[in-house]
Amino acid sequence: MIQRLCFRNLAQSFRVGSAFTKCRAYYSCTSQAASPLQQVSEPSGYSNDECAAMDWDNLGFGLKPTDYMYSMKCYDDQIFKKGQLCRYGKIELSPSAGILSYGQGIFEGLKAYRKKDGQIVLFRPDQNAIRMKVGAERMCMPYPSTEQFIEAVKQTTRANKRWVPPPGKGSLYIRPILMGSGPVLGLAPASEYTFLAFASPVGNYFKEGLAPLNLYVEDEFHRATPGGAGGVKSISNYAPALKALGRATNRGFSDVLYLDSVNKKYVEEVSTCNIFIVKDNVISTPATNGTILPGVTRKSIIEIARDYGYRVEERSIPLDELLASEEVFCTGTAVVVAPVGSVTYQDRRIEFKTDARPVCSELYSALVGIQTGLIQDNKGWTVEIHD
Repeated sequence: MIQRLCFRNLAQSFRVGSAFTKCRAYYSCTSQAASPLQQVSEPSGYSNDECAAMDWDNLGFGLKPTDYMYSMKCYDDQIFKKGQLCRYGKIELSPSAGILSYGQGIFEGLKAYRKKDGQIVLFRPDQNAIRMKVGAERMCMPYPSTEQFIEAVKQTTRANKRWVPPPGKGSLYIRPILMGSGPVLGLAPASEYTFLAFASPVGNYFKEGLAPLNLYVEDEFHRATPGGAGGVKSISNYAPALKALGRATNRGFSDVLYLDSVNKKYVEEVSTCNIFIVKDNVISTPATNGTILPGVTRKSIIEIARDYGYRVEERSIPLDELLASEEVFCTGTAVVVAPVGSVTYQDRRIEFKTDARPVCSELYSALVGIQTGLIQDNKGWTVEIHD
């Protein structure tokens, strides 16, 4: 009980933007109770002069162009050549490129964080490389090796390090893209492929900031169908979601929660993130069965939760079960771990207690603690960026 109360204290510190000055209470608490995570030694300071001059307290989640991007190409031999950095800017593309006519493209999203001592770290870039490989195979595209992917992300981060926000102010979001850039007229794979990576400093994804989300259950449109490409991060998956998302946000909701397209009764995912429910100290999330994107944050939260002794189930979840749950939260690279305050289905609004969110807060604190260096990374999830 002491341990969980301490994690809630740390979560509150993160949420007011000053975790790095308020975590000592957490450390003193964890010394009194066993924990699968270990505190780190007090780091040395660093100067804010290392960061670009901008309003770090009001970042939001919008594109803020940085200095450099990374590019590499693949031709008929299906092997990506060594890439290079170039100034961020427009790219040249054939009007008959496969990405334009047939949507042959996938993308990833991951973050870099600045620790209190100034060290910059990436979070699990190997998992994004693996997911890009799976997506590329589904979309009939060659793909960079895991080593090439990670090196591209490292170089992109290093070249834009002044855009990594100060500790506790946000993160540098890196967007790798793989696309069919070669010309094609008939329906066929492109003859040339381009890998790009650019970056932007970001804060909270939702306009609510860290406030609980209000979700709307969509029962007319579907995000994915069995046998389709819903389980990969295909570029073509996202534009069809804009209509339902726009309709929901215009009504004041944060995002859309989709149901399965066959039975229209099982929860799948939100437009931008995976979803979890909590009932009787059991954490459940829809299984990734081909229509749900296997999120890196989702995978990390499942592992952290099991480390803390929670029973975690990956299975089909009927909407009625979600509406009767004690706690609901979302996970994703952009949203991190976000509590859900309400879910509305056919004008029926169900509210969830958000004044005390022991599970969501605990998992949020553990994840962000690892990502930002406040908690010892015993899993090898973080990758340091060196000059």
